[in-house]
Formats: sequence, structure tokens, C-alpha cells
Amino acid sequence: MLSEEKNRLLTEVGPGKPMGDYLRRYWHPIAGASEFDDKAVKPLRILGEDLVLYKDLSGNYGLVDRRCPHRNADMSYGYVEQCGLRCSYHGWQYDQSGQCVHQPFEETLDPGARMRKNTKIKAYPVQEKAGLLWAYMGPQPAPLLPDWELFNCRNGFAQAVFAEIPCNWFQCQENSIDPVHFEWTHNNWTTRLQGEEGPYVPTHLKLAFEEFEHGFVYKRLRGGEREDNVMWTTGRVTLWPNGFFLGHHFEWRVPIDDHHTLSVLWVLSRVPSEQEPYVQECIPSWYGPIKDPATGRWITSHVANQDFVVWVGQGAITDRTREKLGQSDKGIVMMRRRFFEELEAMQADPAHEPKGLIRDPEKNRDVFLPSACRDEMLNGLPRAELAAHPLLGPYLKDFFGQAGQPEDVRAAYEKAIGQKVEGATFFKVHGAGVEENA
Repeated sequence: MLSEEKNRLLTEVGPGKPMGDYLRRYWHPIAGASEFDDKAVKPLRILGEDLVLYKDLSGNYGLVDRRCPHRNADMSYGYVEQCGLRCSYHGWQYDQSGQCVHQPFEETLDPGARMRKNTKIKAYPVQEKAGLLWAYMGPQPAPLLPDWELFNCRNGFAQAVFAEIPCNWFQCQENSIDPVHFEWTHNNWTTRLQGEEGPYVPTHLKLAFEEFEHGFVYKRLRGGEREDNVMWTTGRVTLWPNGFFLGHHFEWRVPIDDHHTLSVLWVLSRVPSEQEPYVQECIPSWYGPIKDPATGRWITSHVANQDFVVWVGQGAITDRTREKLGQSDKGIVMMRRRFFEELEAMQADPAHEPKGLIRDPEKNRDVFLPSACRDEMLNGLPRAELAAHPLLGPYLKDFFGQAGQPEDVRAAYEKAIGQKVEGATFFKVHGAGVEENA
């Protein structure tokens, strides 16, 4: 249970709010690079700020305020030039840094461009990495955008999946350090959704949580599993400050504002070794539906969609003054405590270096994270062994991560792995059977 004041500390992300200022010290994925294959400008809202993301005619990305400082025109209806974005109202043009570089009529009367030189729009740096576009909205100097090892794994098919979720980011992130929910939200609930009454999967017997440089590791042991099980020896990563790493995919919960979250799922599916060498030319990105248009009910067939339901079901901002935490919530308590410590340290000293930032280029190459399937992702598996693998095998059958995979992405994936997928409605995923040792 938390006080209302502490709950606000965790959940308020706008400019000037302690958590908002803290999260601005990190790079966040905000869009897919492939979204700009057929457009140049995209309006978006991140951390409570209304912004415009664009790709200019030179191929450079920019992120600027949605309002032109001249007459507050909507920059999402601007158009790109060789350098930057031009307002469609009076033609004022801004470069990536936000500096105004052209004021057509004003410069006619003022060849010295005194007004132009003193005009600047809010702007943030953008980088492209792993098919994602990342933004940094904090003070300079910016830390390095992490070069996670999985981003550089060869012979894999990657895809980035987005969804806008109508609830606060922190209840989404708390899911990342809650191993017991998998037993019920993804295994047992799926059994019931398929019209079956059981049997339920073996329950959790032991949990362990450890902090490290880039977040926390949670470990779990279920009934019928041995202590050499990789989920107990290696575990999974709650990635600081708003991510989750499962060895073969990442998830990020990027705050749109206090009441909405951008869910970002980045999955790398290793192709069978018989398909090597495989080089992916373009990483597709797509937005998945969250509700069934026919019924208006939330989609519950896929893993991420099941998470969305339980996140939103807690309320737009869950009331933590009413909760009753149990033994399974030890990791959640640890994570909250660490955030409070970080926020207190930053308020005491604005120069405080937040947890997990990387500034040394030598340390930002193939950055290691604990992974329950690292060897398999790096070295690959023959088709038969890959299909039988408890973590990676289900993806060879179909994409169960999130509903709504476009047909062209499915076709590209089938070509990459050299086989058709099953097109299942529900999925048996890790933990659904006691025979699994992973």
C-alpha cells in the first residue's frame, strides 16, 4: 500500500514532475522506422508533450513541438524539406535542433534575419536503431543509446509491434517484475478461454529477485521443475527504467501521458539453421488492435493482449492506497523502493547520474543482459530442435506475441523461416506443461 503522494510520484510523467524529469534522462522508442516508408510526418504525444516526428528529404529524423511559435499552427501538417520541417501556414522552416532556418517574408524585409536567428522551436534528438526510432528528451549531454546484444544477433527476423494502452505506464511496468502472473494470466486463463476447465499448470514454488546494473533479474521455480531449470538459474530481466527483456524479445512501456502508455514489443525470431545465412533487409513495424470491433471486448488471444486487459482493468491510474500486497509482490516492492531512492537522489542533486546509463562508447557494444536462451539465439538451432524449444519453438508455429500481425509481415516471416505458420487462435506458451525444462 502506498500513500496518494507516493503514488503520484510514480505515475506523473509531465514536464517538471519528478518521475517525468527522471524518465527524460533515458532514450525511449517512440515509433518504427518503417512507418516513414510512406509518410514523412507523424504527430505523437510522449511524456505529456505534444510533438511531431518527421523524416526530412535528406533522410534525417527530427522531433519538434507540435505548435509553430509564430501563430501556433499545427506542425503535423507541415512538410519536410532537404533540411527539417516547414510550417504550412507561413512557411517558417526549422532544422533538427529546432532552429528556424527560413522565414520567407520576414527575411525579405530583414536581410540580416535578426528575427529568424532568435526563433527556435522545442526539439529533441532522434536516433534509429534496430528498426525503431528513439527519442531523448532530457538534459544534455545525452547518454548513449544502448546497443543491446540482441539487436546485433544475426540470422533472425525482427519485428516491432505497437499499441496505445489507456492506462498509466507504471502499472504496465510492474507487470515486468511479477512472475506469478504468467501462471494465471497466460497459462491458466488461456486454458479457460479455450473452453477447457483444466488441468491448471503447476504453481510457483520459489521466487528470487536480484538487482544489477541495468535493472532486476527475477527467477522462478514451478512444481515439477528441477533447480537446474534455466528460469531458476538465469531468469528474466526487468529492464530499467521501463522495459522487460526475455532473451528473444524486448518490451517497453513508454508513457504517452499520465493516463496512456505506448506499448512497444520488439521480437527477434531466430530462423532455423537450415535457412542460414539469412539477412533481413527491413524490420517491419505495425500497430496491433486491442479490442474486437465486432464485440467491443478486449482481445485476449495473444500474450501481450492478455497483459493489456489486466493493466487497464486496474484503472487509468491504479489506486495503490487500496492494494494488499502479498509474498509474490516482493519484486514490485523492490522496484518501487529503487525508484523512490532514485527520485530522492535526483531531487537532492540534479547532477545525480541515474541508474544504468551508458556513456562510455567502449562499454556500449553488444551490451550483455542475462538471457535464458542466449546460446540458442547466438548460435541457432536446426529446425526440429528449434520447434521443440520451450521458449523459441512457439514462434516457429505462429506469432503469439500480439494480435493483428499484417499479412505481408506474416508472409515475410514464413519466407525467412522456410515454412508456413499454423494460424492458431490460442497458443500454448512457456510454462504450459511440467515436461518443460526452460
